[in-house]
Amino acid sequence: MLTRSTFATQFGNHAVFGMIHLLPLPGSPLFRGSMQEVIDAALRDAAAIVKGDANGLMVENFGDVPFTKGPVEAETIAAMTVAIVAIRSETSLPIGVNVLRADSIAALGIAVATGARLIRVNVLTGAMLTDQGIIESNAYDLMRKRSALRGDVAVLGDVLVKHAHPLVATDIQQEAKDLRERALADAIVISGKETGAEPDAERFCSIRSVLADVPLIVGSGLTISNARRFSTLADAAIVGSAIKLNGVVSNGVDSERVARLVEAFKPGS
Repeated sequence: MLTRSTFATQFGNHAVFGMIHLLPLPGSPLFRGSMQEVIDAALRDAAAIVKGDANGLMVENFGDVPFTKGPVEAETIAAMTVAIVAIRSETSLPIGVNVLRADSIAALGIAVATGARLIRVNVLTGAMLTDQGIIESNAYDLMRKRSALRGDVAVLGDVLVKHAHPLVATDIQQEAKDLRERALADAIVISGKETGAEPDAERFCSIRSVLADVPLIVGSGLTISNARRFSTLADAAIVGSAIKLNGVVSNGVDSERVARLVEAFKPGS
């Protein structure tokens, strides 16, 4: 498992991962009929993220609404793999994979096939009530599969992920400790209630008090205005909405917004 120092060594100090929200993929209701359009849009966003001097990229099937609570279809895995291979041909930055809503096995398979360095798993422990229904974790299967395929893919696990609610009252410190100690997460992602929503800063402080050497990652809501504050709390950030043109999540990535956010998230900026 990664520590704060080994995470920084692999991905950079206060790393910013720019999000590439893929357009709807084949098989999804909003697919426009052209995989080339998906690839072209992803490459434009990747180029803007690279130009803005981010540390890495995170790729997810954001356009595939409504999401499934279970395994995604084969065509989704194939399309994401094709898109990431195209992105990798244009940059050497570390790439992460998130297969929505929580298909960790698919994400791992895509990462192994494409050379991606990390995956994000929205529900790695316990169960969460989401708009897709109740999603249960599968750390058992994921970690055994990772050992069998390629053990160096880092696993980022969300604690009380956005767009979801725990089934019962929960202790966030215990949830975080279970992610690390029982599910073997390399890093813990903390997000707000929904896409683009700022997380509760107190959650970072609370988790840090019981997991002093575990990388903590902002999973949503990082902006230029709050980046300095979160730079004192988090080791890295995954950023989507704030780097889009005019801050609108459905727009393409704006390289100037990437650069300003990367600079603002540096310690002491």
